[in-house]
Amino acid sequence: MANNIFFEQLVKDVVAINSVTDAKELLASLFPNSYLVQKAIDFCIVSHEGQYRKSGEPYAIHPILVACFVAYMGADEAMIVAALLHDVVEDTDATLSDVRDAFGADAAKLVEGLTKIVNIREDKLVSSSSNEKLASSALTFRRMLLISIEDVRVLVIKLCDRLHNMLTISALRPEKQKRIAEETLMVYAPIAHRLGISSIKNLLEDLSFERIMPEDYKKIDDYINEQQQKLSLIINDFVDRVGHILLTNGFAEGTFEIQKRIKHHYSIFLKMQRKGISIEEVLDLLAVRVLVDAPLDCYRVLGNLHMHFNPLISRFKDYIALPKQNGYQTIHTTIFDNKSIFEVQVRTYDMHKTAEFGVAAHWKYKSGGLNPRLDWLSDISASSVENNAEEMYEFAKDSLYAEDIAVYSPKGSIFTLPRGATALDYAYEVHTEVGLYASQAYINRVRVPLLTELKNGDIVRIVTGDEPKYRCSWLENVKTGKAKAAIRSLCKQKIKEINTQYASNILKGVFDISARRLIEWLELDGASKKFVRAATDSVYLQELVNSLRKYTKKLSPFSIGDRYSVKKQKFENIVIYSNHKISSVEFDYCCNPKRGDDIVGFRHGGTAVVHHKLCKSVGKMLTSEEAIFVKWTRNAPRRYNIVLNLENRRGSLAEFLTYLSRLGANLSSINLNQGSEVDGDFFTISIEIAEHLNANQIRDRLKERYKIVDFVSSNDAYNN
Repeated sequence: MANNIFFEQLVKDVVAINSVTDAKELLASLFPNSYLVQKAIDFCIVSHEGQYRKSGEPYAIHPILVACFVAYMGADEAMIVAALLHDVVEDTDATLSDVRDAFGADAAKLVEGLTKIVNIREDKLVSSSSNEKLASSALTFRRMLLISIEDVRVLVIKLCDRLHNMLTISALRPEKQKRIAEETLMVYAPIAHRLGISSIKNLLEDLSFERIMPEDYKKIDDYINEQQQKLSLIINDFVDRVGHILLTNGFAEGTFEIQKRIKHHYSIFLKMQRKGISIEEVLDLLAVRVLVDAPLDCYRVLGNLHMHFNPLISRFKDYIALPKQNGYQTIHTTIFDNKSIFEVQVRTYDMHKTAEFGVAAHWKYKSGGLNPRLDWLSDISASSVENNAEEMYEFAKDSLYAEDIAVYSPKGSIFTLPRGATALDYAYEVHTEVGLYASQAYINRVRVPLLTELKNGDIVRIVTGDEPKYRCSWLENVKTGKAKAAIRSLCKQKIKEINTQYASNILKGVFDISARRLIEWLELDGASKKFVRAATDSVYLQELVNSLRKYTKKLSPFSIGDRYSVKKQKFENIVIYSNHKISSVEFDYCCNPKRGDDIVGFRHGGTAVVHHKLCKSVGKMLTSEEAIFVKWTRNAPRRYNIVLNLENRRGSLAEFLTYLSRLGANLSSINLNQGSEVDGDFFTISIEIAEHLNANQIRDRLKERYKIVDFVSSNDAYNN
């Protein structure tokens, strides 16, 4: 408890300080004032002489107070020096060589890393509503992570820097406050989470939330303040009862500690959004934490709690047996008591240090907890989206958020994945090749669809096939950044190859010429590098054909002009562009292309046969059959298949269909799976969702109320 109180007090002290003298005194109380640290303080003050923050305070106060937070994290001398000097190379005449000569190579390396990040400065911030927002955040994110791979201490200092900026952000204009807060919530809080530093992560989230959504923040804050006395009475009574139970069941006075709190504002807001409820409906606002000496004591506490209170078993998680990748170890349980619900955490004192300080716990304390795994930094660096800032940001963001479940391989290896991850996510986590060639999935020895959501403790086995399966339309159904990045990269590469062949084949078909002659014409026309657009852009196809028509005179001087005129021909679902008359369209059974898939067409007389672009037959057909340009008609709904288990009672199906309609989804078909081994009624439902609606949100809302076994886009040639 002392650690929490001390951090809260430290934050209050930092916010109250407005002079260099007071800042120096606070740092001296947190870290020994060695010769090198004093020298760095003096260097900082002299270098920033004449510079002031927006609040009007001397700029040197900022790096000194950043150093205070770094010191609280248990930093070494080089980190303190780097914190004090983190802005001198960027904002003053001092050079990196000056820092290296005066303070040594270790401190200089950290300052270099911090300088290379090049934080988005206040005068360079784009509008909060600008399309540049994601790109700017992504670039900052990328620099931070790539620089930090060599030394994670850079990230810790940067987090402390951002924490102080957020605490003093009120001096800026409201628009700048919101922009910095958005970046903090998107970039810095997730990094603090992944490093396991919950003390900084929670505070950054609440500070950002208050600036980004002030009205939502105020509603929660007002409610908590209004209910403060009532909530305090409830939680105090519960803590007293828990303490009495432990004391009368084998625990001696002083061998355990009970902490109590109301959940922080942003976590309450997320729960309200996730469940679609008001704050009055949030049942577990109150949280209690029990600290004990040894891991075995954690299970003794858990046993006593479950024997004396009614547990909500579905909310039970054992992160001691299955730690998170950031080193976090705690037992989570939710229990009922006297019409109230409490979230209870049970951990050892050492586990508590790791939870509060994360990677920094191993600098601050010589013992305690597991070392956080930092291989995610290398994964992000090595990812195929490294050169695309926006894609890298999406990849890294997905990789940073809470790992909520741990699953086993058949050989007993543990894989930690985010909540909602699927069997296919697991396959890509094992290896990109396993994900690409995955054909079947078994969970706890039962065969399931590859997009089946995994649960904590599942044993997962993936069976691979001989043929790669690209599954491009499954991007929105996988959860991990690694799976998304791999699918996106593999599909881009494969589709680029196919488009080149497809465009060539379409043009050969229009002019009835050989590949060699087409290459000659394209080179003469200066289109040899861009002709691939003809595979996807109907307007460009028509322009290119019109441009190439001049070369046909060498073939037949008396040819009819309309012979090479590519015209639009519209059918119910498909639009075709061709110089041949097409009377019908067929969809080949071998790949069963669905609306929204990337497709190709082949001409068989007056019939166009449509295949999925990634159909295994397409490669051979592009070398032997005449291709024809095809695309879907616009503004049609997307189709999804839902497998769900409904309670076996009168009216349950009608209630589900009514709720489905309220969400904006239209029912296409429904089938009852007779003879299912699942208790209750097991249905397969096909729905249509308009393009302007968010399918993921509809899926999540359904999962909150019903047992959804599967929710998958039917717009895929590989729907297994």
